[in-house]
Amino acid sequence: MLGDDAELTAAVRAAQGGDETAFRTVYRAVHPRLLGYVRTLVGDPDAEDVASEAWLQIARDLERFSGDADRFRGWAARIARNRALDHIRMRGRRPAIGGDETELTGRAAESDTAGEAIEALTTDSTLSLIARLPQDQAEAVVLRVVVGLDAKSAAETLGKRAGAVRTAAHRGLKRLAELLGDDPESGSGLDALPPQREPRRRAVTSATVTHTRARTQKDM
Repeated sequence: MLGDDAELTAAVRAAQGGDETAFRTVYRAVHPRLLGYVRTLVGDPDAEDVASEAWLQIARDLERFSGDADRFRGWAARIARNRALDHIRMRGRRPAIGGDETELTGRAAESDTAGEAIEALTTDSTLSLIARLPQDQAEAVVLRVVVGLDAKSAAETLGKRAGAVRTAAHRGLKRLAELLGDDPESGSGLDALPPQREPRRRAVTSATVTHTRARTQKDM
């Protein structure tokens, strides 16, 4: 394990021991991409609130987590997805699932779509294009490319088979390239996307979650 993954793993373990600075490091590393995922599920107006709820649960349950950086990202994504689905149910809406999921269980894409990861997929303009994809493809693309999960972790998050997630991500990326080609403001294609910009944070910050986590530990 090298680089950012090793640093995130170390930060998660330190945060589990009560290190508030380490928890802020974890938050800064994971939050922008996790928020991008939530946006594909509930839309921009509600994404900050749902992400805030997810982080409060992450802080509360962190001591029970076990694993490295990759497992942490998958664990955090599952929590965020559950909070998003709860939010959708409370508002009486259903996520728009596109197509028949059974068609995704066949042969996986020839190449690993994670290899096509593009940092700029967290920009507002591109996330709005991802939202135009069928829901299964949108989630697969964001989990694989934006959140950075491998196929197995993404499949566990979605309750699907790894091959189905690979195929959905491959098709989503292909369709996204077509949408970018049709959008005059997006440039000529995926390679023309601007650098990643962190989404704004309104509802919660790492300091807020850290304070809540510390208070919870004292109450236990």
